[in-house]
This record gives sequence, structure tokens and C-alpha cells, in this order.
Amino acid sequence: MKDKTIDYILRTTWLSVQKMYNEEAAKFESTMATGFTLLSIDPEKGTPSTALGPKMGMEATSLSRILKTMEERGLIERKPNPDDGRGVIISLTEFGRGKRDLSRERVLTFNEAIRKNVTEEQLNHFYDVAEVINDMISNKKIYNQND
Repeated sequence: MKDKTIDYILRTTWLSVQKMYNEEAAKFESTMATGFTLLSIDPEKGTPSTALGPKMGMEATSLSRILKTMEERGLIERKPNPDDGRGVIISLTEFGRGKRDLSRERVLTFNEAIRKNVTEEQLNHFYDVAEVINDMISNKKIYNQND
């Protein structure tokens, strides 16, 4: 594994995780993207639609398609934002809350399984490296913006 690039390891690992979550979600007639969205919506107050994309790190167009599908399936509903007449609050329905609980359970099961197979020190190193990568990318420390 040492001769592979960091990018390659990140990409293939994430694709494996994504495939695993999609296979699990399919058992409940869902997708990983739907589960991730359910987990990103505040189950009590809902979440402003404008805050959801940035919270999830998604582009608005991709999120719009997911939300439309979720609304059609009865997982969410859109309500006017009482604090901003132009905005919309995305709220979970009772059905959506149930699916959110299933998604949360699956994420916690994954985390628990990983924690059982790596040491706390290894996990802390993983978090440290991920933080450095994210910082370097967000602060444009890898490629000059003018390139």
C-alpha cells in the first residue's frame, strides 16, 4: 500500500464506504445520499434550505434533486421560514424521522466496527491527517489559484 498515492487511498476507501452504505440503504429502498441528507436535517426544528448544502458540502443542484425525491417519498416537507419570508425550512416527516433513525444506527454501527479494529492512537492519527488535508485544500496550499 505504501507505493500508492494518498489520493488513490482516499478515493478507493471512500468508494468502498459509499458502496457499503448504498448496499445497506438499498435494503430500505433508499440511498446513501438520502441517509446523509436525513442526518443533516435538524430532527426537531428543521434546517433552512440555504444552510443544508454548505452543511453537507454539496452543490445546490445536486441537493435539489435529492430533496425533490425525498419530498416525493414523504421523508421531508418544505415550510416557509418564519424568520425569512423568502426562505424555506426543510423538516422531517414522521416517516423521515424513522428513516433518519435507521441511517443514524448504520453510521454508528460502522463507527463502532472501525473503533473495535483500530487503536485510539491510529484513529487520532487518521483524524490529524484528514484535518491537515482539509486545511491545505481549503486554504489553497496545494495548488496556486493562478495556475
